[in-house]
Amino acid sequence: MSAEPRFRDAVRHLPARVWLVSAGILVNRAGNFLPIFIVLYVTVTHHSPWMSGLVLGVAGLGNVLGNAVGGHLADHLGRRWTMTVSGLATAALTACIPLAGPLVVLVVLVGLVGVASQLYRPAAAALLVDGLDHRQRLAAAGVFRFAMNIGAAIGGVAGGVLATVSYEWMFYSNALAALVFAIVTAVFVRDPAAYADAKADADATPQEAGGYRAALADRRLRRFLAMTFVAEAVYIQSTVGLPLHVTAKGLTPADFGFLIGLNGLLVLVFELPITAAVSRRRPEYVLAVGNLLTGVGLALTVFAGSMVWLGATVVLWTAGEMLYASMAAAYMGGLAPAHLVGRYQGLYGATITAGNGLGPLIGGVVYAASTNVFWALVAVAGTWSAQLCLPPLRRRSQQPPVEHLQPAQEVP
Repeated sequence: MSAEPRFRDAVRHLPARVWLVSAGILVNRAGNFLPIFIVLYVTVTHHSPWMSGLVLGVAGLGNVLGNAVGGHLADHLGRRWTMTVSGLATAALTACIPLAGPLVVLVVLVGLVGVASQLYRPAAAALLVDGLDHRQRLAAAGVFRFAMNIGAAIGGVAGGVLATVSYEWMFYSNALAALVFAIVTAVFVRDPAAYADAKADADATPQEAGGYRAALADRRLRRFLAMTFVAEAVYIQSTVGLPLHVTAKGLTPADFGFLIGLNGLLVLVFELPITAAVSRRRPEYVLAVGNLLTGVGLALTVFAGSMVWLGATVVLWTAGEMLYASMAAAYMGGLAPAHLVGRYQGLYGATITAGNGLGPLIGGVVYAASTNVFWALVAVAGTWSAQLCLPPLRRRSQQPPVEHLQPAQEVP
């Protein structure tokens, strides 16, 4: 019997589409300034602070809807053309934002950008799992997240520079990045054979194809989505409770920026090696440990009064993030039947954006009421999300090994 291939070999032999999509997302995220700077743009155009909240809320709703629509399109229109449509629509709508006059027009445009900019997400995620086994899906997710994080880091810096020069040029640059993403997708990306075969089978037996109703009938998926929502709502508290705690301790915004920068640096340097180290472990337990570290690490912030101890808590919850993120994407890819991959990924993306959107609202209200209750709730929710990663006790003894996550079709 031949030895199991190493993780680095899985990375080396990933299909070309994984590298193309990852390169495209790097460009897209590097030029995706709107989510970061839209609040500042609304403020400098002399709208009141509550208007900024309205714009953010509409954008968040658009993100959820975009994932749901994108999942449907990924299964029907195809991965390649869904991503292309997403890039073209995002480019056109973003370029119109500087031309928006009344606030209502701006709100509508931002909402539409929220939809268009997320259409690609289920299709891109599906391309990373179509026809691949668990080890390959994990490698693909790691490479994709590495490219996405580099793009986000570049985008934060580049957007800040452009915003000091001209908000108009910042949005036009955003539109250009989306257009480049669409062109790269249309010219170079092709739908894999696994998708084409699954679509042909679904078209031949439409009564078995199903849709979102069929996807939500899967109890494993429902449990995974519940875990995802709680986990995302916990993680996003790093943008709510952490900056408020830093301010309460008399530290500066620059100190908070250092902590967030430490998180980003750790992810860029260590996430792929950590993913490789746990690639042979049972996914459910890796996810559980990751969520537990995230919740406990964030909750320990309440006891940290100096930058040294705050930095230690950041290391702890960042370790949880690194254990969780790529493994969750790979695990999700193993749950879906071949003809419903897009819809499963659409639900997954919608749940992530819902957790990211509602988490700050819930966290802000609780923090205002009681800081101790807030941090205790973070710890409890982190523990709960860890528990949701595990199968019910009555099924754990019967749980098959990691191979049960592999789809019916494998690449050699």
